[in-house]
Amino acid sequence: VQLVESGGDLVQPGGALRLSCVGSENTFENYAMSWARRAPGKGLEWVAGIYRDGGNIAYADSVKGRFTISRDNAKNTLYLQMNNLKPEDTAFYYCAQASVGYDFGMDYWGKGTLVTVSS
Repeated sequence: VQLVESGGDLVQPGGALRLSCVGSENTFENYAMSWARRAPGKGLEWVAGIYRDGGNIAYADSVKGRFTISRDNAKNTLYLQMNNLKPEDTAFYYCAQASVGYDFGMDYWGKGTLVTVSS
């Protein structure tokens, strides 16, 4: 399984970014996907998850109402639209793939992309 994130950048508070994660062909559409993050000096935090068919989507309370997870199975791509970014959103963001279609497990990981929110 290969997962490659992109889209991380430096952005001002209140700004927006869209992260992308491209997964392996022939497997991506079968599995639930998640985004997680690790802020400097802190532990890993699950951010959002989506079932293989998009039928169930869930968010951490810290991002609810500001972030939107989506997927395009035809393009093997997972997205995270991040709006109204705050300095506390600064972190490495990772996409993760479950081993099943309908559970937010995180069994395979990408290498991450850095989001920095600062003025």
